[in-house]
Amino acid sequence: MFPANITRAEAAERSAQVSTHAYDVLIDLSGRVPDAGEFDPTATFVSTSTVRFTSVGGSTYVNLIADRLLVATLDGTPLDDEAFTDHKVHFTADAGEHELVITALCRYSRTGEGLHRFVDPVDDLVYCYTQLEPADSRRLFACFEQPDLKATFTLTVIAPEEWTVISNSPAVEPTSLGEGLARWEFAATPPVSTYITALIAGSFHVVTDTLTGKAAEIPLSLACRQSLVPFLDADRILATTKAGFAVFEEHFGMPYPFADYAQVFVPEFNAGAMENAGCVTIRDEYLYRSRVTNAAYETRDNTILHELAHMWFGDLVTMTWWDDLWLNESFAEWASHFCQAEIRAAGVAGDDPWATFTNERKNWAYRQDQLPSTHPVAADMVDLEAVELNFDGITYAKGASVLRQLVAFVGQDKFLAGVRTYFARHAWGNTQFSDLLGALTEASGRDLSNFAAEWLQTAGVNTLRAEFDTAEDGTFTAFAIRQTAPEQWPTLRQHRLAVGLYEEQDGRLVRVHRVEVDIAGELTEVPELVGRARPALVLLNDDDLTYAKIRLDDRSLATVVSGIHTLDNPLTRALCWGAAWDMCRDAELHPADFLTLALSGVGVETDLTAVQTVLGQVRTAIDQYAPRDTRAPLNDRFVTGLARLLKDAEPGSDHQLAFARSLISAARSDAVVQVLQAWLAGEEAPAGLAIDTDLRWHILTNLARVGVAGEAEIEAELDRDATARGAEKAAGARAARPSPEAKAEAWQRATADDTVANETHFQICSHFWQYDQDEVLRPYVQRYLDVAHAISEGRDGWADRSSAIRQHVLGQLFPRPLADRGTLQLMSMWLGGTRLSDSVLRQVNERVDDAERSLRCQEAAAQD
Repeated sequence: MFPANITRAEAAERSAQVSTHAYDVLIDLSGRVPDAGEFDPTATFVSTSTVRFTSVGGSTYVNLIADRLLVATLDGTPLDDEAFTDHKVHFTADAGEHELVITALCRYSRTGEGLHRFVDPVDDLVYCYTQLEPADSRRLFACFEQPDLKATFTLTVIAPEEWTVISNSPAVEPTSLGEGLARWEFAATPPVSTYITALIAGSFHVVTDTLTGKAAEIPLSLACRQSLVPFLDADRILATTKAGFAVFEEHFGMPYPFADYAQVFVPEFNAGAMENAGCVTIRDEYLYRSRVTNAAYETRDNTILHELAHMWFGDLVTMTWWDDLWLNESFAEWASHFCQAEIRAAGVAGDDPWATFTNERKNWAYRQDQLPSTHPVAADMVDLEAVELNFDGITYAKGASVLRQLVAFVGQDKFLAGVRTYFARHAWGNTQFSDLLGALTEASGRDLSNFAAEWLQTAGVNTLRAEFDTAEDGTFTAFAIRQTAPEQWPTLRQHRLAVGLYEEQDGRLVRVHRVEVDIAGELTEVPELVGRARPALVLLNDDDLTYAKIRLDDRSLATVVSGIHTLDNPLTRALCWGAAWDMCRDAELHPADFLTLALSGVGVETDLTAVQTVLGQVRTAIDQYAPRDTRAPLNDRFVTGLARLLKDAEPGSDHQLAFARSLISAARSDAVVQVLQAWLAGEEAPAGLAIDTDLRWHILTNLARVGVAGEAEIEAELDRDATARGAEKAAGARAARPSPEAKAEAWQRATADDTVANETHFQICSHFWQYDQDEVLRPYVQRYLDVAHAISEGRDGWADRSSAIRQHVLGQLFPRPLADRGTLQLMSMWLGGTRLSDSVLRQVNERVDDAERSLRCQEAAAQD
């Protein structure tokens, strides 16, 4: 176990012993603290935490990850020097009220955890921000690091006078301290958990606005780096934010719970965004410096609404322990899409958010739920290592799908009534799943215990198939839905779903009948469809009410392959895209047939998320699911189809950009390489296609992959784009090169250099393994196993490396392109003979399972 781990049992024991009241935290970023001794002000800072709490008496500890403990007192009495061990400050307290004061020398992060410090290469300005979930507040200040020990937080910051400093409470004017320094003193927060506290400090540009909320005027602000100010489209971001406030305050029945709302776009962020109370941090890649599709803006809008939903669900009411992480994330995932749908219903233009959810997020959930590491939505989080791995497709997208099924089961009005009761009853407190279930049961008047047991406390995904008989005239004489479950997760659930019948009319596929039914068990008869004519397409789970894999019968599949573009409803198309992809992943649809389907439909698909998702799936189908000897001709077919689609696309359109990016990724032949070289040189690009900064990097990285762009070309492009993002892209391009020297350098930076920042590290790891580089990459199969073993044992410095870095290595550096039957046999022998930690074993097993799926698909396709 890593020494910084925290177990659920330890947290429960401490919460029975300690109640926290208030934190006064002083963070000194001045770089001049005389009593701290020698230290590097660009690497470390000084933190003082004054904690007021009540104890029932006995020995306990606060959590602290720091280079050095400078001062520690309990009720004015110094603690022993030995009190600070294993990232904890131990002490013994009598029963009653106490005050603990701890000053420590803490370390800035370069991996996106704790207080991250970034120097922008464009202008050398400094930017600091915190990312504290799930348990990195202890990297910023000493604290009782667990979500159920809430307290008020009063933050004071000393920093350069010209900086902007933002926290969970409203902005304050600093007090000058002289010599270029100032002091910011923020008001106390309401009672919140440690992990949603926040500190933002640096040369940020800030835009302000206000919103008239249900109960008060709410100050709004946006902040970003100075070098990104030209890309801060404040009007759209604020419009989305204000629309979200209106929806949530109305439907949640409670005014926004904090005093202001800041959204800060920050560099080198590991996640999409983080719901710090009243002070959301968002990765600044969401400030688009190059042309992107509308899908990118819709995704950013959804992220903004997701974090806003957390202000109620997660920050106002917080889970007791991380077992109920899904209470936060599944709800925010559902709420953000619900909110987008409400905004669309009010007349704001945009894609159908539930179609987008089906096209992208549910695919994530289905994949995760079929891995050997699948778990119930309400997971068993025994410790932080388990928590860090369960920010996954089940916790987010499956949980949101289950909530959508619950809405269909009890009705939206009753569901929201239960949510309002939950917020009112538990405001500023901590809850468990049973608290939400009780509120929903009261509001709906239905016993939901069976629903919870089936959907939230068991793992795995069901598969649904239509079974029917027809008369000579083509009408159904019998119709039933068969439900199956994987052997290891055999739960057959109750589903509320719709069955849609679609027929060809005037060149379109039109729904001619729909029936909504409850199914349960292995086989459910649907007598409502008896006597109906068998249509061109029978679609189970029409309108996507439930969470299940669906199968298309032969006639329906043929209809979809030839005519998906004639379906007018984007959600219907999303279900068909998803069913076809799932059949491909299960070796029931040949990769060549999926390619045919994709090329026939993406050109007229209006949901750009679907376009981009399907094009990415084709890339996976060719590279991973097709037999090796068919990959080149399939890729040639794909390139030919993309060239046609690109030629026919409207100049300057989203479709044009999506097809161009996919064509660039498909480059294998000399002909395509020459086209890309011409584009990069500013020649022969399709009319309307902007060969801008990000597209140039995409082209260059793929030219590096095929060995026709080297260090000189990468350096020249970095000179054109001398930004942090440019340096990150350059690192990825270098790692993609097929030479032994390039691979050796990339491997060393990824696995042995602890100075590489997190986003740069991700770019290196994600571009290292490439198809058609077998010879140069083969030695790294064993090296992957060696580094995985070292991570498991905490050797070679891995005990102190961040979780994000470990996950990059274990996930992105798995040798997928070389995962043939011999390689998997080697890995099986290694897994059988090597003792691994649970977290490492899980991540390796997930990749092995993906590879086994690929081989099953290849073997099935080879027999066709």
